[in-house]
Amino acid sequence: MAAVAVVVAVTSTRIAANSDRVGLGWRDALAAGIFNHLDQIDLVEVIADDHFNAPHDQMHALASLATTVPLTLHGVTLGLASSIAVAPQRLERMARLVERLQPVSWSEHLAFVRAGGIEIGHLAAPPRTPESVAGTLANLALAAKVVGSLPLLENIATLIDPPASSMDEAEWISAIVQGSGASMLLDLHNLYANAVNFGHSPAALLLRLPLHKVKAVHLSGGHWIKQPGGTGRRLLDDHIHDVPTEVFELLTLLAQHAPPGLDVIIERDGKFPPFTALLQQIQQTRLALQIGRARAQEAA
Repeated sequence: MAAVAVVVAVTSTRIAANSDRVGLGWRDALAAGIFNHLDQIDLVEVIADDHFNAPHDQMHALASLATTVPLTLHGVTLGLASSIAVAPQRLERMARLVERLQPVSWSEHLAFVRAGGIEIGHLAAPPRTPESVAGTLANLALAAKVVGSLPLLENIATLIDPPASSMDEAEWISAIVQGSGASMLLDLHNLYANAVNFGHSPAALLLRLPLHKVKAVHLSGGHWIKQPGGTGRRLLDDHIHDVPTEVFELLTLLAQHAPPGLDVIIERDGKFPPFTALLQQIQQTRLALQIGRARAQEAA
């Protein structure tokens, strides 16, 4: 009877959330838990770059997974937010994976990852200028041509304000979204970290973004570190801690303003808790969405 009650509760919450979907990022350490609890997981996000050169058996397994649960593909190395043109062969690898797996969407970060022929090994924020907007738009146009569709664009976390910027984060992102026509993958912990690290209101920053273009969401956690070169501290987005209450509150606020049909992914890259804890966070996510949607209806 308890199992029936859980199924009923999950079903009613999904209906109340107006077609929003909640899932997890695919990690090998989570594979068994994901397969054993697909009744509680709406979709799975796969890191595209991990599978560009995957052997046949791995690709077959991914294709089989795609027939079981909706997949999204997430890129990490294209470096779209740059005046440097994305190499066509990088986009062609993404195009082949999209064609093979037929994901519900694919996404990439608003970041650069290489400069001067050097791979820097992480996602970096470019100067927020009209010039970097133009470079990003050119790369997005090329991506749409090669892959056949635009990626969802993800905001990144940064521990420093990009030097030489003439636009703030919300202005810069809005200009790229408006200029490209692309939709957003809004990482709420990245937004939260950037806001608190630079003395801004997370809610105010959220409300300045083009929320009507948000189609997907990332949730994750982080921890505080000493400020580089200073005596203060910075919130580091690390994907190895639970989603904090403040980020769930931002999700509720987002659900009051974004159109229904959000795909929400909880990211966890290490220090994996018992899978039941991740299922609890999935339920917290659904509840946050449900509360936000209900508030939107009340205000209508």
